[in-house]
Amino acid sequence: MNHRPETVVLDSQGLSAWISQDRAVLAMIRSFHSMAADLVACANTIVEVMHAQVNTAAGLLKEVGLHGHKYAIDATVAELALRQPDPVAMPTSDIDDMAKLCHNRVRLIAI
Repeated sequence: MNHRPETVVLDSQGLSAWISQDRAVLAMIRSFHSMAADLVACANTIVEVMHAQVNTAAGLLKEVGLHGHKYAIDATVAELALRQPDPVAMPTSDIDDMAKLCHNRVRLIAI
């Protein structure tokens, strides 16, 4: 796999780290940006993050006690990643599950 990603897919941990301005993730995203990689996140990921600055729908879900099913959301993130132009990278804290779902077609980066 080429080491310069065309697309970077953020899962919930990657998006949360970016929003909270985690220094390592910010540096990684800046690096990908300098390579002209596209940055994408699944709509389900945005809701899962449950962050007020991201989406008011997350607040509505939290208010009524509804939470997305972890594996269903992982599957939608993986599906989004697999539809992107190759090569694709994904910063994630869930290497094991994402590796199973992406079948080694996405470069997974542990965060």
